[in-house]
Amino acid sequence: MALNKEHELHKRRHGRNLGVGLLLASFVVLVLALTLVKVTSSGFQFPQTQSEQN
Repeated sequence: MALNKEHELHKRRHGRNLGVGLLLASFVVLVLALTLVKVTSSGFQFPQTQSEQN
C-alpha cells in the first residue's frame, strides 16, 4: 500500500504510456513480419555488389 495516494494525472499518463508501448510493439511486429515474408519468398535475391558484377 502506497503512503501517498496516486494522483489522477499519473493514472492518465500510465494509460497513455501503455497505449504508446502497445502501438510501438505492434509496429515492430509488423516490420518483422513483412521482412520475414519478403526474405522467405521464392523470388528474393540479395543485391549484387560491384565486385560480383565484374
